[in-house]
This record gives sequence, structure tokens and C-alpha cells, in this order.
Amino acid sequence: MARRIDYSARFPHPPERVYEALADPDHWEARMTEMRKYSENHVREFTVSESGIALVLHHVLPRSDLPEIARTVIKKDMVITRKETYGPFTDRATGTYQASIPGGPGSLTGTMELFGDDRGATLRTTSEAKVHIPFVGGKLEELILTNLVDVFRTEAAITADWLTGR
Repeated sequence: MARRIDYSARFPHPPERVYEALADPDHWEARMTEMRKYSENHVREFTVSESGIALVLHHVLPRSDLPEIARTVIKKDMVITRKETYGPFTDRATGTYQASIPGGPGSLTGTMELFGDDRGATLRTTSEAKVHIPFVGGKLEELILTNLVDVFRTEAAITADWLTGR
């Protein structure tokens, strides 16, 4: 059974500025620099075109940092490949992401929507985790989604700081 979670990052900036940050390689490098304080992270691919933004991120989590329940399944450092795409910005932008782990026993996918509101912009992410392991799958899904919200919260703070500094 899959589990879902929604997370909304709010920015005191217009959605056009948030989208411009998402389309700026300097923003992504600033994100990766900050995220490297927690684990190895880097942008593997990044393109911006008329059809939108596409990027591939790598996150490496040392096995020793994983919760015990995850170490029962994952026998080496966990390399997460996250692919994100955002369509072009009109009055809003939508996107998708998927995260994968080589040999991983499940999937993590989601959608993103960037839109304006009376206080600035909101980037809403809806995520779904599926782990195909009897007995522990549900606990791992819950663990993944809880940790994912922490990642999204940190990334949103980095983006907000980056925008404020511009």
C-alpha cells in the first residue's frame, strides 16, 4: 500500500521570482552547497528550455546514517537519484519528480505546483512512497516521507534565503 504526503513551501516573493530561481544554475549550486553539510549532494544534469526546467540530482546517504529498519534492507550507502521537471511558467508552473535507488524495493514520485497567493508564492509538493516489502514496507514508506518533508523544508529555506540575497 502506498502512502502520500503533501508539503507546501511558502515564499514572500512572487512566483515568477521563485521560478527564476528554479531556472538558475547558481541557485541549484547554492542548494547543493548547503545540502552537502548533511551528505554528499550534487547536480548531475540541468537544462532550461522553452518547455521548462529539467534536472537530475544525486544524494548519497551513508548506510551508517540510515535508521536500523532501513539498514535491514539497504546493505550499502544509499544513492538517491532525483529527477525533477517543471513546465514553463505562465501564471503558475507544474512539475513532477521521481526518486530512485538502484536495487531499491520501491518508488518515490510526486508532483509540484508553483502558484501565487496574497502573501507571495507557494510551491506545493505531493509525494507518494511505495515500498514492496512485507511487514516493514509501511514503516519504511512513513520513514521516507517524514524525512522527505525535512529535505523539502531545508531546500525551501535555502531557496528563500537565496532569493532574499538577490
